[in-house]
Amino acid sequence: MNKKIAVFPGSFDPITLGHYDIIIRALNLFDKIIIAIGKNFEKKNMFSIKKRKKWIQKTFLSLSQKIEIDSFDGLTLSFCIKKKAKFLLRGIRNQLDFEFEKNIFIVNKELYKKHVIETVYLFSSYDKSHISSYIVRDVIKNGGDYTVFVPSTVRI
Repeated sequence: MNKKIAVFPGSFDPITLGHYDIIIRALNLFDKIIIAIGKNFEKKNMFSIKKRKKWIQKTFLSLSQKIEIDSFDGLTLSFCIKKKAKFLLRGIRNQLDFEFEKNIFIVNKELYKKHVIETVYLFSSYDKSHISSYIVRDVIKNGGDYTVFVPSTVRI
């Protein structure tokens, strides 16, 4: 039987309630979701990959049979092929995300013509659409209450 495996890539610096919302809603669509922490060398991350992975593991501990956590560098679709995932899961919060994701989709189709990896987009829930890791990091840097934007397992 072919398992429906999806890769959900991101920096998760830190994981937010927006990420959580997409993952929980996508669990009904896939047999397994691989949360893939990307190593983006151009990005200056606030938290180590080890810490981000630990937060994600704690967040999804009870769902561990359907969720795998890994990290990768390089192209996301190369990672999908390596993991035998046929789906790329992405969340869309707003029009800017849509335009960005549309361009990535076109580039992926151009680069990986021989591989059938479908991109599945889920729109953020309305009450989570304003949350981004960037904003959460800014709140943290400025001493604000970040806890309203992240799962309870994320504590600094």
